[in-house]
Amino acid sequence: MSTPPLLPRADLERLHDDVMAWFETAARDLPWRRDVSPWAVMVSEFMLQQTPVARVLPVYEAWMQRWPTPADLAAEPAGEAVRAWGRLGYPRRALRLHAAATAVVERHGGEVPSGRDDLLALPGVGDYTAGAIASFAFGDRAVVMDTNIRRVFARVVSGVEYPAAAVTAAERELATALMPGEDAHVWAAATMELGALVCTARSPQCSACPVADLCRWRASGYPAHDGPVRRGQSWEGTDRQCRGRLLAVLREAEGPVAKARLDAVWPDAVQRERALDGLVADGLVEPLDSGLFALPGDR
Repeated sequence: MSTPPLLPRADLERLHDDVMAWFETAARDLPWRRDVSPWAVMVSEFMLQQTPVARVLPVYEAWMQRWPTPADLAAEPAGEAVRAWGRLGYPRRALRLHAAATAVVERHGGEVPSGRDDLLALPGVGDYTAGAIASFAFGDRAVVMDTNIRRVFARVVSGVEYPAAAVTAAERELATALMPGEDAHVWAAATMELGALVCTARSPQCSACPVADLCRWRASGYPAHDGPVRRGQSWEGTDRQCRGRLLAVLREAEGPVAKARLDAVWPDAVQRERALDGLVADGLVEPLDSGLFALPGDR
């Protein structure tokens, strides 16, 4: 996506004012917005990757009650993080969050760092997560580029239905140019919320949008996406589903289990063995003596 011409200054100021004014009244009351400590923001960002807010909320609240600081999490085996992750999906995120907490304790005295380089050096922290922590926890002028923000910018400013599959240099330049002089962290949260609640992927509610009259995609007559077909991820019968079934047995057992108990939850032996091998390779499952299997450190 090439960089489109920026909105005229007057329209840009309206965009800032109207989106942030809408956010003041429309923002959801989410626990990581009430508690914007760096650790709370880090936990929420790990959990929210590819996972809806409604599924994250109960797991996040239980997690923060049990492990209110990085040191609390780092003091327990990684398997406990996997167990507490429950059915959020992509459980490697739990391992990475545990590893990040351990690194925070070892390198930063238990305090999540504010510097971008220090954040990026933590396990599981990439460009987006580093920007989100810097913005939401520390109030820095950091570019935050999640799926919702990218979609809002693509439609309102670039005039296309969807952004590119991966973040481009042009998008980063645009996001930097769109950032207001003050309250950049509020702007990031507000545009993210606008994409989540109003400018949604499948059913945008343009009548409820505070900046519909500035939207170039709307003004162009809602041209359809010109690119690869966007497909949802399948689940039934996949290796991911099989892995989830196997992990569920280990989470609920709270200790090592015999191979026969894992065999009982998935009928396809070839797929089951492939999924189990993958879990072991990813560090999510440990093979023990006598044919037993356990979560990491769960002996």
